[in-house]
Amino acid sequence: MPDAYLPLKRLAEYSGLSVRTLRTYIAGGATPLPHYRIGGRIVVRQSEFDAWASQFRVASRPMEMDAFVADVIASLR
Repeated sequence: MPDAYLPLKRLAEYSGLSVRTLRTYIAGGATPLPHYRIGGRIVVRQSEFDAWASQFRVASRPMEMDAFVADVIASLR
């Protein structure tokens, strides 16, 4: 399905978030979830959800070498 419009229930399945949480994100805040109201029904374009969610990506910090070596040595004791 290329760039489907997902109702909240299907978006919840796709995203792993609850419908209630999605409604909270739609309602506002600093970065509201883009959505459409069609005949009273809320739908979200899958590509727009993916783009919106990507702004919350958390990059992992690589462990510093000293801390890594200390963890390895501690595990050997």
